[in-house]
Amino acid sequence: MTVKSAVVGCVLLCAWLMAGEVFADCTPAPLASERDFSVCKDWPAYPGMTLNAVSKFEPDPVYGKTGDVGSYDLSLSVLSEDSKPLATYHQPTAFVSDAIALDSVEFDTARYKLTPELRAFGVRVRFKGSSRVNPLDEVWLSLYVKEGDKLRPVLDRLVTYNYSGEWDGGCAGERAYMERTLEIGKTSSHGYADLIIKSVVTGLVGEGPPDTCELRSTPEKPVFTTLRYDGKSYVLPQGFKGT
Repeated sequence: MTVKSAVVGCVLLCAWLMAGEVFADCTPAPLASERDFSVCKDWPAYPGMTLNAVSKFEPDPVYGKTGDVGSYDLSLSVLSEDSKPLATYHQPTAFVSDAIALDSVEFDTARYKLTPELRAFGVRVRFKGSSRVNPLDEVWLSLYVKEGDKLRPVLDRLVTYNYSGEWDGGCAGERAYMERTLEIGKTSSHGYADLIIKSVVTGLVGEGPPDTCELRSTPEKPVFTTLRYDGKSYVLPQGFKGT
């Protein structure tokens, strides 16, 4: 083996081992049911800490014997490098699932720096409806901070995405997309940075039969809204909170 081939082999082996370590760092908790959700993610803001979420389905006693009708709890935890819990949070009946069913649970570890010393992490949940002609797709964002051995929600169910409308399934009808993005403001309230929300709505109108369908997209001007912390949580205006 030449020196060059040995070096190349070492580089490839090291890269493979590093990739293996990355994939092995985070292992979601095992699921008890196919309707449950379990996710984990390393927290870049705090090296060595891992975020874990488990959401268990509880079927409705009357309508939940079949299908997805019921509720989900939410258990969050921050774990150390040796998998010991550093902080926890539990919310019973966190989400209701019926015709609009819970579809996914994900962590959002963007740079939510609320104070010079404190960063929050996000949990995004997605709900999807089963109707094609009356579609509904919605994403909620909640933010949590670590306080000692507890996690505390500071932003509750901000709707960051919504797709809804009514159409014939082929062309004719109206639908609309709404997207919201979040930025950390330069001002603060009760010691926490204000949050600047940018909302953009795009309408979609279809006319005619499917083979000659005419679609018109009508984006509206962005609307900016400031969310302020009231000492306990960020106050959401009417229509901003998922229900």
